[in-house]
Amino acid sequence: MKTSPLLLALIVTAAAAPALAGPVTLKANPVDDDGRVTLGDIFDGATGAAAGTVIGTRAGPSVIFEAGALQAQALRAGLRWDNAAGLSRVVVRAASAAPAGGEPVTMTPVVTPTRAPAARTTAATRAISRNDMVRVEFISGGVKLTITGRALRNAAVGEPVPILNLQSGRTIDAVAMGPGRAVTGPAAQTFRDAADRADAPLAAQHIR
Repeated sequence: MKTSPLLLALIVTAAAAPALAGPVTLKANPVDDDGRVTLGDIFDGATGAAAGTVIGTRAGPSVIFEAGALQAQALRAGLRWDNAAGLSRVVVRAASAAPAGGEPVTMTPVVTPTRAPAARTTAATRAISRNDMVRVEFISGGVKLTITGRALRNAAVGEPVPILNLQSGRTIDAVAMGPGRAVTGPAAQTFRDAADRADAPLAAQHIR
């Protein structure tokens, strides 16, 4: 009996296709021993040739796989991972660097909080007002110098404030530390960073 070309094509396709994909589950703590990451390192239920399928290499203490690509690689090897948890990435670590107690190392997207824009200086938060006489301290390497000048703008603690040196007529770039006080030089940036972290009172104590 002759076999039709269409039937022959279906037979060849069926023979070439992988067997019905078997379900697997993601290990709580995927690790590998030699830097060659296999499907067996990642999934429980992976057996035979599929378990030994190398899907990537690890050069450092860990390697990250995108979940979608991992699903596709597993399916090509005849494994079905449903990713019921909706993970976006999977981390595989060196066996020697794996966390104790089977701590899961799978990851979901991390959202980094954005910093809210600083509000304009108001009368309630103002430490220095325009035309105030301000004592400006320069501190560097154990050297401390002090001059007095006039503020050219309003400023809250931690905000930059230009100070006019009445003797030289030059403007000094400073940072407000409190009522009638400002700092310039290397210590100014240190204080400003501390003020941004809401540690301004503590920073002022250290700069004194």
